[in-house]
Amino acid sequence: MANTPQAKKRARQNEKRFAVNKARRSRIRTFIRKVEEAIESGVKEDAVAALRAAQPELMRGVTKGVYHKNTASRKMSRLAARVKAIA
Repeated sequence: MANTPQAKKRARQNEKRFAVNKARRSRIRTFIRKVEEAIESGVKEDAVAALRAAQPELMRGVTKGVYHKNTASRKMSRLAARVKAIA
């Protein structure tokens, strides 16, 4: 356990950041799940709309340090390809 005042403060800050990042990650996953559900339903318009809503959320996760830029780009690319493949 942390002994110095500085280490105790860092532990408190880490808990706060963890909670914020966890909420952000959860929110992004929700948006991605909505895209995947729209893809499963087979309605292209819904899937495109869900993808458009998910893209800024993913990039916001990159800006806030939750995801690496390449990870978010890969996720968006794969989702976009799946949406495009809907007949």
